[in-house]
This record gives sequence, structure tokens and C-alpha cells, in this order.
Amino acid sequence: MEEQSGASFLGAVVDGLVSLVVNLGLGFWHIIYAISHPGLWLDWSNKESLLRFVYYGGSKELLFVFFDVVIVITLIGFLYRPFLWALVRGLEKIANTAGRVAAWAGLLMVLQQIMVVFLQSVFRQGEITLSPFGGGFTQSVGWFSESLKFENALVVALCVSYAFVQGAHVRVDLVYAGVKHRTKRAIDMFGSLFFMLPVALLTWMYAWFFLWRHLITPKVSASDALDRMLMKARIVKWNVETISFSANGFNGYFLFKILMLCFIALVILQALAFFYRSYLEFIEGEESAGKYLDKDTLGEGEEAYEGTH
Repeated sequence: MEEQSGASFLGAVVDGLVSLVVNLGLGFWHIIYAISHPGLWLDWSNKESLLRFVYYGGSKELLFVFFDVVIVITLIGFLYRPFLWALVRGLEKIANTAGRVAAWAGLLMVLQQIMVVFLQSVFRQGEITLSPFGGGFTQSVGWFSESLKFENALVVALCVSYAFVQGAHVRVDLVYAGVKHRTKRAIDMFGSLFFMLPVALLTWMYAWFFLWRHLITPKVSASDALDRMLMKARIVKWNVETISFSANGFNGYFLFKILMLCFIALVILQALAFFYRSYLEFIEGEESAGKYLDKDTLGEGEEAYEGTH
């Protein structure tokens, strides 16, 4: 019985490795095929193309395409370190730029809340018209009040990787602070590769279909096979979610689903950047810690207060 169990386990391992190799190989084929046949998934005037885009956007095939691209980039970076440093700087630039731009939504929230309170509670206005460039934009006060949620979501979703780059994220430290430089970098590599990246990828695959369930009808699911999706092509139509939770309230709740994907995409990119930075700092030693890191500063003479907020 034990021999049969061991043989079954070994067979399952072999089958898993064969499947992994086959899917990685197919990933390169899918990249070539997608680039050479863009009309099959980008021509949204054809409903079958739209459904192919929906299916492959959260599919196993896309996952292995991602793995193939990362493997190729990583191998090049391991052989030529300046390329990997350039990649780290580029990925961190994306995180910093997105965060620094989205952070202004915090100021917009404050100004908008003040406007809503004064116009609704003091002046008893039911509508607000904005026309800074001549074209008028009129919505109810309730719409502006509910849209504060979206501006808050902008800050949360688009500033998360920026906060990570800046070192402003919350970290539960049990052993990290007391270990040596290379041990820290090894912990960082392990965490980004086995915790941060897998969770983000898994979340993407479900969040992708969650978004499209609020954009088209009939609803799609992560469990739908491609053939089953294509069968719906004749009846599929756009059905963008524009309802609000109150009368005359904010009617762009589908934007929250798009923000969720933006959030996950930034986390995935930052997980790769963190892994590559940790690897480079592990190889090059303690003198490379923080190399090329674009961190914000409070200004000259304020160094003692940075990192305390």
C-alpha cells in the first residue's frame, strides 16, 4: 500500500512538472500569436473578439505568458546587472508617479467636502455647477458628496505601491531588524516571490471577471471556458454599471472595479521591483542599500522628522 501511495505521489509530481513545462512553452506561442493576430482580441466591434479579451485577461494562459516574460527579463538581468537596475528604477518610477499624482485627490476631497457642507447646509443648494473652462457640469450635491468615496479610493488604490517604495507601509517585525544585511534581502526576496506576487496574481484573476460582470451582459465567470463564452457572443451587450446607492447619487461605481485592477497591477509591478532590488542589494552588499531609491523628503534640515509620521 505504501509503495502504491509513493508511486502515485511521484506520478503526480511528474505530471505536474510536465504540465508546467508544457504551459511555459505554450506561453511563448501565445505571445507570438496574440501579437500577430491583434484583431482576434482587440477588435471589440466583433463580440467574439471582446469575449476573447475578457476570457484571456484573467486566464491561465495569460498567467503563463506573464511567467515567461518575467523569466526572460530575470535571466537577462542576472547576466547584465545594469539592465536590472534600470528595470528597478523604471518600475519604482511608475509607482512613485502614480502615487504622487493620486495623492492630490486627498486635497480635492478636503476642498470638495468644504464646498458640499457650505452649499448644502448653509446655502441650502440642491445642485452644484462647475464651469471652469466655459462648459458647464451640473450635478446634485448628493452626487458630489458620494463621489468623495471614489476620490478616497483613488488615494488608497494608486498610492499603495508608492507608500511601499517610500517605506511608509506598516510592517510587523519579529526578526527582521536584528539580522544582517544579506539575511534581510533574502527575507525580502522570499516575501515578494512567495507571498506578495502570488496573492496579487490570484486576486487579479478574480477581480478581472468581477469588473466585466459589471460592464457586459450576460455575466461572465472565472469558471467559464472559452467555448462557452464564445457561445454568448450573439447576445452579449454592454451594460455598464451606472446605478447609485441613493437618488441622484454618484453613478460611476464601475470605476471602483477599474481602480481595483489598477491597484493589483501596481502591486504586481512593485513585487517584481522589490524582488529585483532585494536581489541586487544581496549580490552587491550593504553599500548598495537604497541605491537609486527616489524617496520623498521634507526638505533640508528636516531629516530628523522623516519616517516618524
